[in-house]
Amino acid sequence: QQFSKSDQTFVVTGIASYVNVLTPRAAVEGAEPKYSMQIIIDKDDRKSLDAAEKGVEAAKQNSIATFGGKIPSNLKLPFRDGDEERGDLPEYKNKMFANANSKKRPDIVDKKLDAVIDANDIYSGMKVRAKITAFGYSVNGNKGVGLSLGNIQKIGDGDPLGGASRSAADDFDVYKESTADMLS
Repeated sequence: QQFSKSDQTFVVTGIASYVNVLTPRAAVEGAEPKYSMQIIIDKDDRKSLDAAEKGVEAAKQNSIATFGGKIPSNLKLPFRDGDEERGDLPEYKNKMFANANSKKRPDIVDKKLDAVIDANDIYSGMKVRAKITAFGYSVNGNKGVGLSLGNIQKIGDGDPLGGASRSAADDFDVYKESTADMLS
């Protein structure tokens, strides 16, 4: 089957995790800072997974020259099984997940396509649609398919991951000072 370059780009729906989309971060000390996000996709979401599989397959086929003339049997693929790799964490049960990054900051819009500008509205656990482009790579003997992060659409709130609160207001009640508090 022939694949065009555009076949490598797709949209998936899922939960955002390890969200670094407002400020770039280096994966390791000295590396180039990038914007990044992990997307956690429900295994029952065939539309997202089928689109991702097609995009990854297109990147594999279109990168045969990058891989040295054939697709290696040990090719590193971007999507991983949450049950196998992170089964102890409930947010990964019955899920697939992958990391995507970019040198360019993604635009982030809400359901109505208005820009999301409040940093407190961007967090690990939010429900998103993300535009992803799969690409082949061959670096220092490692060959695989990576994912480039495109724009993001926040489609809903979710439980914050990693124990973080969405805001200080979520952590506290209104404080009413009493006479006893003033004495301490």
